[in-house]
Amino acid sequence: MVRFFRVFFPASVLALLVSEAAILFFCFLAATYLLIPADPWIFLAYEGGFGRIAVVAVTILLGIYMNDLYTNFRVRSQLLLIQQICLAIGAAFLFQALISYSNRDWIVPRWIMITGSFFSLIAVPVWRVFYSEIGLRAFGRQRVLFLGTAPIVLELANHLLRHPEFGYMPMGYLDNNCSAKLLGGELPCLGVTADLRNVIDDLKPDRIVTGLAERRERLPVYELLEIRLAGIQVQEAATMYEAAFGRVCSRELRPSQLVYSEHLGPGPRKLLIQEVFSFFLAVVALVIAAPVMIIVALLVKFSSPGPVLYRQTRTGLNGKPFTLYKFRSMRADAEAKTGAVWARPDDPRVTTVGRWIRKLRLDELPQLLNVLRGEMVIVGPRPERPEFVKTLVEKIPYYQQRHCVKPGITGWAQVNHKYGDTIEDTIIKLEYDLYYIKNLDLSLDLYIMFQTAKVMLLSRGAH
Repeated sequence: MVRFFRVFFPASVLALLVSEAAILFFCFLAATYLLIPADPWIFLAYEGGFGRIAVVAVTILLGIYMNDLYTNFRVRSQLLLIQQICLAIGAAFLFQALISYSNRDWIVPRWIMITGSFFSLIAVPVWRVFYSEIGLRAFGRQRVLFLGTAPIVLELANHLLRHPEFGYMPMGYLDNNCSAKLLGGELPCLGVTADLRNVIDDLKPDRIVTGLAERRERLPVYELLEIRLAGIQVQEAATMYEAAFGRVCSRELRPSQLVYSEHLGPGPRKLLIQEVFSFFLAVVALVIAAPVMIIVALLVKFSSPGPVLYRQTRTGLNGKPFTLYKFRSMRADAEAKTGAVWARPDDPRVTTVGRWIRKLRLDELPQLLNVLRGEMVIVGPRPERPEFVKTLVEKIPYYQQRHCVKPGITGWAQVNHKYGDTIEDTIIKLEYDLYYIKNLDLSLDLYIMFQTAKVMLLSRGAH
């Protein structure tokens, strides 16, 4: 696992990204040498050929990323893979056409583009099939021994078994109760806790992950210390869970983990940088989005009776209420009889125009005004209605702690989890919010905004 932007990425996925970038560049380079036999170096070095090819390669990589091929890169259907690569290459052709309207000297020549794309359409899927079947083995998978059978251990082990790209191979577990067959027998019991030293000598694991099912059970601390000093990694299940899932496990979270954390995100300097960055970004976004906002306002105004802007009280920093602005997407009397209720799929209260602006996330644009007013930032936990907050604080531990930072237009929970209207969904989104608060940093904000662009383009999570 490698950490960038305060997020953990499997090293195998990063290696795949780099290797595919090299393959794409080489395909177009080969097309250049094939079609310009006289002196291709003139085009490459003196006419910006290297830069033009690099733009094409990056565009195709973005297309591959948009098709989730770096999230689910194991090949399950070769035909589907070719179709997705075709879409990515098609996006590169479209982008080249757009560039040509500005300056034709910036685009890759037609036949080099066609030939290089043909080479790429063959090379990338072939490499993908090879990499998913054989390439992963080159990284070597760390052998993981679990100590205990807490629910978090079972969830973590199942996740690692289903995602070999993370580079971990669960070997089994030690527990004083070996009668239960965990994960359908996929994860074998290797003995009781007292057998730890013998099992390590026999199987030689690379990492031990601890997660006892019962709080009253005692870890063999001195044995674990000796094992750690012998060079074997020892890790709490909650720590590995955070790296693998990108969220904090609220079931295992203890206040002391946050109190004594040296790198807890919300510091005065980071919060100031976040606010200044959000303010200037909101100003730029408002200027760019002004024509779109005017069109949306007119559509809302003439499509149904009622105000253009919908004003709703939300809970902000330190639990203080503020007025959030959105383009109205429901009937003006949507909650006249019911009061505050969760939105739901195919909500009958949503207008025809409202359904489309929600799908495209255009109803959120007026929240840029909340950012300028200092009530919100661009990235942060989504603000909830006070009526719901009161109930959720009573039912969900640590829910109140998400209000220690300003709410955001987008957030880590929004790009990682679907829209939910149940307590279970709310808990999962809280775990993502706590991860964000714990790791708050400008680099993480930039990554979330990059992910948000993907979510908006693919119309995911809209409700």
